[in-house]
Amino acid sequence: MGPYKTFETERLIIKPTLEEDAAFIFELFNSPKWLKNIGDRNITSPDMAKEYILTKMQPQLERLGFSNYTLIRKMDHVKIGCCGLYDREGLEGIDIGFAFLPEYEGKGYAFEAADKLKNVAFNEFGLPALSAITSKHNVASQRLLEKLGLTLLGTTALPNANEELLLFKIEK
Repeated sequence: MGPYKTFETERLIIKPTLEEDAAFIFELFNSPKWLKNIGDRNITSPDMAKEYILTKMQPQLERLGFSNYTLIRKMDHVKIGCCGLYDREGLEGIDIGFAFLPEYEGKGYAFEAADKLKNVAFNEFGLPALSAITSKHNVASQRLLEKLGLTLLGTTALPNANEELLLFKIEK
């Protein structure tokens, strides 16, 4: 596995999610808002989270040089959430997404991390555009996407999903 870039903001370290993050991913993927807004990935143990990282996140990282990133707060080195650039089935182009443990929501970390990854996507990875999807009831994510400069294009549905999602996009 190659040397993949880690990024920093004023308050965060943004590092590729690796198998060492399995316990954190297990906790995040089973948090109430993850389950409500993103969906159940059926990760029922840290070992299953490790397998998910190895089979879902790392192959994209190796193929494209970017994937899911674990967000670590600089002041205490606590893992607080994730943000990533995803090559998602059923969606044209690359999708930006984010999620946080409940105690770290509403503190500006999501904007800080997503804004950094948006700039990295355009300026380091050379992506021409970014998309984002969110559920219709997730108003906080909608507001954040608009603050990041993404525009609501309409709705979409992912393969094998019942829910119609809002589709946002920004071009470089």
